[in-house]
Amino acid sequence: MELSNIPFTVTDWLTIPVTEHHGVTGKALWRTLDLGCARVRMVEYTAGYLADHWCKRGHILLVLKGELITELDDGRIFTLTAGMSYEVQHDGEAHRSQSHIGATLFIVD
Repeated sequence: MELSNIPFTVTDWLTIPVTEHHGVTGKALWRTLDLGCARVRMVEYTAGYLADHWCKRGHILLVLKGELITELDDGRIFTLTAGMSYEVQHDGEAHRSQSHIGATLFIVD
């Protein structure tokens, strides 16, 4: 990822509109900043969230609060808590997210 043509910007995430994305169960609440060369998101998963798809997009993801369970399509499962991150390349391992207790994430992709 090359971050280019981005002027210095301060973002108040509470002013970014929320979009709602339903999972198989629960929902994801996204606040999205589109920078052109990258998408930056503050995402909240409700308790009981399970993604409705396998994702192949590259991400840098940081758990700010709660607990995130990430399953890879090869069967590996990772549990991340506040202060933990994962990084995956575009078209790398397919992954999907779930959270039993809810989670707040900061994602760059």
